[in-house]
Amino acid sequence: MKYKHLFFDLDHTLWDFDANARATLAQLHIDLDLVSKGVHDFDMFHKNYLQHNEKLWARYRNGYIKQEDLRLKRMWLTLLDFKIADQELARQLSELFLQLLPARTLLFPDTKEVLQYLGDKRYQLHLITNGFEKTQHSKLKHSGLSKFFKEVITSESSNSLKPQKEIFDFAMAKTGAFAAESIMIGDSLEIDVAGAMNAGMDQVHVNYNETPQDIKPTYTVKTLKELEEIF
Repeated sequence: MKYKHLFFDLDHTLWDFDANARATLAQLHIDLDLVSKGVHDFDMFHKNYLQHNEKLWARYRNGYIKQEDLRLKRMWLTLLDFKIADQELARQLSELFLQLLPARTLLFPDTKEVLQYLGDKRYQLHLITNGFEKTQHSKLKHSGLSKFFKEVITSESSNSLKPQKEIFDFAMAKTGAFAAESIMIGDSLEIDVAGAMNAGMDQVHVNYNETPQDIKPTYTVKTLKELEEIF
């Protein structure tokens, strides 16, 4: 086998962040009676949250904001879109969201079957994720994914974030792997693919949405099931 170590991204690759976030926000929309506070359009609330979350994560990756700013501001800015300037409500939303989200279990199709297939073929499976340590391990536990991965490298534990080379170097050191025998599997060209390229690793772009590629990965798949054709 050319590859011995397969490094996966978690959110948006295996664990369906958007679907799980939507389910969590829908629950909070009801539990906190957000309609009475001015959030009449839940679909818009969810859409705006995802947009703010993505932009704030980019700022966090670039070192412009801290973890606590990311968590609070994504709720604060989403409420402001509905002209709700209630910092206490934003804080309450943030805290409850962080409690409830990691217990959600929606995965992309064939996730467990493909991981089992790869494990049966004796690949060493690991995660490299920009998520926070406690949150990501909770997601893995509740969704039944923990058993598939030998090592879980988070941005928090490595003190670096994809696409920085340092998090990949940390992963190599922790797993005892070499870049030439390793491959990164993720949904983001800018974060997973470009980061792995900089670290000298091959890459699989899981291109669910068939987005245009301005850089060329080693492999591209549209579904996780297609990984069985590569490995």
